[in-house]
Formats: sequence, C-alpha cells, structure tokens
Amino acid sequence: MTEQPRPATRPSPDLTILETRVYRGANVWSYEKAIHLVVDLGSLEDFPSNTLPGFTDELLQMLPGLREHSCSRGRRGGFVERLNEGTWLGHVAEHVALALQQVVGHDIRRGKTRQVKGARGHYNVVYGYVDEQVGLAAARLAVRMVNHLVEADPDFDWEKELETFILRAERTAFGPSTQAILDEAVSRDIPWIRLNQYSLVQLGQGVHQKRIRATMTSATSAIAVDVASDKDLTTRLLGAAGLPVPKQESVRSVDQAVRMAGRIGYPVVVKPLDGNHGRGVCLDLQDENDVREAFPIAEAQSRRGWVIVESYITGRDYRCLIIDGRLAAVAERVPAHVIGDGKSTIEQLVELTNADPRRGVGHEKVLTRIKLDDSALLLLKEQGYERDGVPPVGEMVKLTLTGNMSTGGISIDRTFEAHPENVEIAEEAARMVGLDIAGIDFICPDITEPVRETGGAICEVNAAPGFRMHTHPTIGEPQFISKPVVDMLFPPGAPSRIPIVAVTGTNGKTTTSRMISHIFKGMGHKVGMTSTDGVVIDERLVIRADASGPKSARMVLQNPRVDFAVFEVARGGILREGLGYERNDVAVVLNVQPDHLGLRGIDTVEQLADVKAVLVEAVPRDGHAVLNADDPLVREMRRRCSGQVVWFSMEEPGSEVRDMIDAHCRRGGKALVLEPSDRGEMIVVRHGRREMQLAWTHLLPATFGGKARMNVQNSLAAAAAAFASGAPLHDIRQGLRTFSTNYYLSPGRLNEVEVSGRHVIVDYCHNAPGMRMLGDFVDRVGESLESTSELGKPSRIGVIATAGDRRDDDMRELGAIAAQHFDVVIVREDVALRGRDRGAVAALVAEGLRTSMAEGARCKQLEIILDEIEAVRHAMSRANPGDLVVVCVDKHPMVMAELENWSNQAQAGSGSEDDPVGDPDYVPAPTP
Repeated sequence: MTEQPRPATRPSPDLTILETRVYRGANVWSYEKAIHLVVDLGSLEDFPSNTLPGFTDELLQMLPGLREHSCSRGRRGGFVERLNEGTWLGHVAEHVALALQQVVGHDIRRGKTRQVKGARGHYNVVYGYVDEQVGLAAARLAVRMVNHLVEADPDFDWEKELETFILRAERTAFGPSTQAILDEAVSRDIPWIRLNQYSLVQLGQGVHQKRIRATMTSATSAIAVDVASDKDLTTRLLGAAGLPVPKQESVRSVDQAVRMAGRIGYPVVVKPLDGNHGRGVCLDLQDENDVREAFPIAEAQSRRGWVIVESYITGRDYRCLIIDGRLAAVAERVPAHVIGDGKSTIEQLVELTNADPRRGVGHEKVLTRIKLDDSALLLLKEQGYERDGVPPVGEMVKLTLTGNMSTGGISIDRTFEAHPENVEIAEEAARMVGLDIAGIDFICPDITEPVRETGGAICEVNAAPGFRMHTHPTIGEPQFISKPVVDMLFPPGAPSRIPIVAVTGTNGKTTTSRMISHIFKGMGHKVGMTSTDGVVIDERLVIRADASGPKSARMVLQNPRVDFAVFEVARGGILREGLGYERNDVAVVLNVQPDHLGLRGIDTVEQLADVKAVLVEAVPRDGHAVLNADDPLVREMRRRCSGQVVWFSMEEPGSEVRDMIDAHCRRGGKALVLEPSDRGEMIVVRHGRREMQLAWTHLLPATFGGKARMNVQNSLAAAAAAFASGAPLHDIRQGLRTFSTNYYLSPGRLNEVEVSGRHVIVDYCHNAPGMRMLGDFVDRVGESLESTSELGKPSRIGVIATAGDRRDDDMRELGAIAAQHFDVVIVREDVALRGRDRGAVAALVAEGLRTSMAEGARCKQLEIILDEIEAVRHAMSRANPGDLVVVCVDKHPMVMAELENWSNQAQAGSGSEDDPVGDPDYVPAPTP
C-alpha cells in the first residue's frame, strides 16, 4: 500500500505547469478550442484559498474583473464566493488566465478544472482562448501571480508584468479593422483561418475561400494599391477626372522642394510620396526654412525617396470610407490635443486624457494613448508652450498635426451629414483609383456643404483604410461597416463552407475514407482527403506522411481547389490538438476496439470511445452521424449527436440491433443494412418506410466476392456517409462498384498480388482486432483456394508485426490470434520501435503465438526475422505455387517493390532467393 504524503505545515509557491496542450478545435474537454494545462499544486494541495490570509483581497485588487466571474454558481460574484469558501489554487489559476485575457479585450468565459485521477495535487486546467499565444502567456503569468500571492516574490512587479502582457497581446492581436470583419464573418457562420502571425486571414473554406489582410481583400487590385501608394499619380488621375485636388509636385531634393513650394504658393504641405498613417506629413509650412526642416522628415518615410510638395488646404479633416463603390461612413478626424483648465500643466492634462478607460496601448482599445514625444514637444514650442506650461481655460493645444487615431486623435461620426455632392465625389475618387475599399481624405470647411463651392480638396486616397474611427467613434454613432465588406466577399446566399466528412474508428478508417473520396470524385468533386498515407488533393498525393491529424485537415481547408473534404481522424490527433476545425457535416464512427490503450491517459476502451465521440459531438443540427449499430460503444454515441443519426449494420433481420433500426426508420430515420437472399447479400438503403436496393456485396471489388467482411462493413459506412451528404444512389453505387483494393486506389489495404502462382495479400494490419478480421478473411480465402487447388492443400504463411507503443498483452493477443489462422508465421518488427529495444516487440508477439500453438492452434511453425524486407523474402522463398502469403506491412512501397522484383526474377527464370539464415536479424524460433 502506497504511503500518503503528510500534509504540509505551511504553504510554499509550488504551483507549476507540468504539461501544456493547445486544442485548435473540438476536443475531449470542450466543443471549442481550448488550452489544457496539467498543473501540480505541490504543498498548495493542502491550502485552499480560504486558508491563505489576504489572498482573496489582494487577488481581487490586482484583477477586479474576477468579481464578474460566475463560476459554477451561475451568477455574478460566484467565483468570489468560491474563493471565500475555499477553492484549490489550480481552479484559481484557471480564472486568472481567463481574467488576464479579458483585460486585453478577449471575451472568453469558458473554463473548467478537474483533478487528475490517482495523482495527488495534479489538476487538469482547461480554458478557452482567442489568440493562442496570448492564452499561453496568460497561463504562465497566472501561475506566477498565484505563487506571488502565496509568498511574495521581490522580482514580481504586477504593474510591469501586466503592461508586458498587454504589449505581448498587442503584438499578436488583430487590428480593430481585421477584428471587425472577423466578428461580422463569425456572426454569419463564416469560418476563418489565420494564415500568419499578422493580419492575413482566410475567410471560408476550400474553393469558397476569400482572403483579407487588414482591409485589403482578395478583390483588391494590386494596380489600384500601387496607384494609391503613388500620391502624385493619384492626384493627377483625380484631377484629370475633374475632382477637386490640391496643386502638387513630386521632388527628390530639398532645393527642388523649396522651388516647388514657391511656385505653388505658401503655405504648403510636405509629405512622402508613398507613406501611410500620416507618418512624415508636415503641414502648414509658411516659408523656405519650414520646407527645409520638413523635407528630411518626409524623405525618411518615403520608400522610394520621392517627396510631395502640395498646397495647404485649410479646413477640417474628414475621412470618407468607400466599400464596393458605395459610401459606407464619414468621420471627422481631430488631431490629438488637450483642453486647458487654467491650472494643470500640459503634461498633467495628457495624463488626465490618457486616464480615459477607452485609451490604451496601440490598438488595444478604441483610442490610443497620447505620447509627448519629440514631435509633440516641437509642436508645443511652435504654439508657445513647454510640457510644464499651463494653458488657459478652454484653449485647445494641439499635440499632433494629423488626425490619425494611431497617434492619439479622436473621431466624430459625420456619416449622415455629408452633402450628396461630396458623397458622389468620394465614390468617384475610389472608382478612378480602382479600389474596392478606399479611404478618401477630404480637407474642407464643412462636409455638409459642397466642396466645390466652399473650397476644399481630396488630399489623399488610401488603400487598406483603418476602420476604428468608424466602428468606435469618440463622438457619434458607430457604423457597422464590416457588413458591406462581408457582403462584397460573400453575397447573400453565397456558400462559405465546403462539406466535411470525418471518419474515425479503431480499424477501417483509411479504406472507408478512400471509398467516400472515390464516390465524390466520380461525381465531379475536387476532393481533399487526409489519411495515414498523406494528404491527397483531387487524387494527387501532395504530402506523404501520417496525415490523420488536425494540421493536415487545415491544409486541405486552405486549398483553393477543394470543394469536398474527407478527413481520417485518429485518436492521437484528437488528444494532441483536437479536431483542428470547427465542425464536420458528417461524422462516421466505424468501431471502438482495444488499441492504443495506456497512452496519453487513455487506459480503457470506454475512455477511447469518449475520445472518438468528439467527432459526433462536432456534428451540427443539420448534420449526420453515421454510426455502427453493431458496436455497443458506438451505439451509445447517438446520445451525443445534435444532428440526425444514420445507422449501418451487418446483423441479420430479427436480431435486437435490427429491431432497433426498424424502430428508428419508422420514426423517419435513415439506415443501411444487409438483406440476405439466395443470390447473396444486398446493401439496402432505408429512409423512413422506403427501402432502396443499392448493390450486391459480392459484386463490389473491394469485398473479394463478399469474403472481406471488414470491407463489407466499410462499404456500408461509406455508402451511408455519401447518402447523408446528399449523393444520389446511382453515384454511390457506381463509386462502390469501381473502387478496388489495388495498390493505386488503396495502397497497403488488402492489396492482392499474384507472384509466380503464389497468392499474396499486403495489408496494414497492426493490432489484435484487425488481426481477428484479417484472420476471418484468410480463412474464407483459404477455403476457396483449397476447393479449387489442383496442387494439394495450399499453405497459409503470415508475416506479422505490431507497433512498439502497444501494451504487452495486446502484442501477445495479436500473436495468439494469428496462430489460429496461419500455418507458418514469420514475426518481424517495424523500423520505428517506439521506445522498445530491438527484438522486444517480436519476442512478445512470438510469446502469444507459442501459447496459442501449445493449445492446438493451426500454426505449426514460427520464425522471427526482424527486418521487414528479409522477412518478406523468406516468406516468398518458403511459399509454393498456390499458397497464400499475407504480409502485414510497415513500409508498403518497399514491400510492393520487393514483390515486383521477385516476380520479375521468377519470370526471368532466376529461381528463388537464398534462405537468409545467415542474416544477423534472422532468429529461428523453436516450435513447441
């Protein structure tokens, strides 16, 4: 009996993170993306929050937002109640991580904390996130903060840590313009994928995708962006169209700038030819000296070295936002400034202004904090002030010349005040430049009066204009300008998602995925498929790897050719990263059998079923779950499905399972079943009270005349998935009739090869349940060969192996099952030993074989040859014409190449290979 550790006498800052996982889609903990921490409380396991003096008060002082958390109580202040009653500090860390994300504007409230079974002081902490890097940074800071509250850390400065966290979040956060478009897209159920660490985002999936980068879109013309970046060219184009523009010239030197300023007439503006965000713009230059001082400032911000000198237009600064040729919003921009009160210095007034909760760092909030930098101090001096000067009551002191929000300016909404003639001018300017989204900068006395009458001009046309001044004006009503952007990209009724079929199960996933893909390829779709063999786009293998995880799924969804997706989803990917996408229209669960147990905390087959049920939980209300009614664990998953259930079953009529399916169909449900007759088994599609014959199983090539029962089941599942996805019956029938298990359509899955009269089957069987199904197939094929053989009773030779990460008992069971079906068994090993010593896996498999052989199993001879190719050579050398050789492969391309080489040598009359007894990996095993 394990001795329990004694409770600690005093708390220590022991909270540590043992493991971190980032789920990028539905997962075993949550329907949405989440971060999963495994934490160790150490001595803090003995000290809930109510035993730590001052802990709760100091925590709430540092993060007041925690008062709003409801926790399990379901009401405001619920978490504070839990703190006062006493809760463990892993739970506290969860709420702190959520609160920190809320500080930077991420409205996340999902979280849970559960103790790890059998591990004292270890907890699973799970919480949602918006930005992955911010969520992880919140976890690290939460742990440091909780430890600091337990025992003060002199190196922990909360204000500094919080500011660093905010700046960290700002670096990876979307800007307000991108976020506004994403919020609108999400409200319309349009999926999105972030393509880089900046603002490049894909809206929609596959063939329906559009891309945005800030406020540039897939429809934005590159030529139009170049034109807008060349301010001299823009002005000439607008002037040629009769639009009001200032006089201007582009120059390369300060002397040229002075001459042009004199020709245009003072006051003038000097600005970079291709600048943005108001950088390098110098306004209201009154004489030659001002121009000479301004020129290097503008030149430093010009990428091509050109500087523009233009006439200075007096008036207010207005930004007109044009989207898809129509005016969407107008904002008056007021430069950063303070208003004197007669007693406060300018520096104090700036601090007071920055105390506005709407102001933050960069784009963190709707307004940006004002900075008293060198340019601001220079402008103050021009107005007769220093930073410690005290302006009189009501006097406006400018701190910047331009009204950009990024420099601390404010905005006033004027959308419904703009004169129709000014609206027409702004729309025409956007059309002349060719931008789908354009920011037209007007300088005029009053936007409510025609600029042609009051004076004024278009001083600039901006590609990728910011939205913040319109979505969050300082004064006035916000304008929902992201709506016309999304309308432009996805007109009403336009699709944004492609159908997704996800397939999981212990065995049969790859073959079923290939069948579904083949059916829809035959219907003309460009299918993207992921499987353990790689990523396939329109039947072309683009990546050769185990691609049954979430990263491969996202790769398919990003491909602009794909209009239908089929994903093989493995247990490991779900546990590691979740699904990697939001939802699947059809989820297919083939079976749940004991495999991969003892890994990542999954120790029972029931826990494994919970993992695979994630796909069923990701089915929307209008989706379908295709479930194997013959498997009790899969049958239970129907309770987790929000959509409709489509059953498939190989049970005969009159069984308990068929009675359940009959009741399901009487209620209008769907199912695929087998109906036996004198001619064979017919796959029947049932929908409500209707029954539709689909195909005879013995006429489907993949079933080997009905002998491969695993592929009969896979055919049922594939047909059910296709039917649930809306495929017509004749297309499903044609797909199944043309799908075979040859090497080109289904590599490594029941590939049949004839080599010099020997019948060879190549399959990826690697676990005990799979061996049981393969053994049934071997018996059926063996009996058929025996009935037709003219060379005597054919032998059955098997080359078997399993992965090194399986449990010892699973390896022994594989060997024991193989012994029931083969006369000769050759045990090999995979190249990747997965933590085992060379020969250890083969020894365990052989142990199971010997036990079964001692009990009278069919197998009479056992040999161990660790190298896969040598094992295949030895099996072929032992086989006689008419024999059946089954090779369970690891590297199937190499095995197929070896079999082809063997066949070529036999045809050339070279005879058989030498028996590799002298090979160092050849270990003959004694028969019992």
